[in-house]
Amino acid sequence: MKNESKANNERPKNNDTIPKVTGLGGVFFYSENPQETNEWYSKNLGIEINEWGSASFESRNMHKPDVINSLQWKLFKNGDAYFAPSQKGFMINYQVQNIDGLVSKLKESGVMILDNIATYEYGKFVHIMDNEGNKIELWEPVD
Repeated sequence: MKNESKANNERPKNNDTIPKVTGLGGVFFYSENPQETNEWYSKNLGIEINEWGSASFESRNMHKPDVINSLQWKLFKNGDAYFAPSQKGFMINYQVQNIDGLVSKLKESGVMILDNIATYEYGKFVHIMDNEGNKIELWEPVD
């Protein structure tokens, strides 16, 4: 009976490789004065700004409880080129799985891909534009 109970409590392994968004990876927006605004958020909301000028929020992956997800929050000076060619005052980073497959799927759908997939020690990144001119950053973290 104990073995049956244990087996019923185990989660199935997630072998999902469908190219898709799996969560938020970051929220980025413009500020007139990023340093002053960071100080305001730190003083009033307790947000700790790290050495990269962003804040990291960690949470557990509900489908893989041993995995810790990280969401980045960062201010950019108004007009910073990182948001280009978007004219919007914000950019969302979506965490994805199978970024290569997702980019292929997006190309087939006629979505504007702004750059090539870049690989870093902490994951792969690519930027796209949505139908309303919002620049979106896609990130596949390293497992």
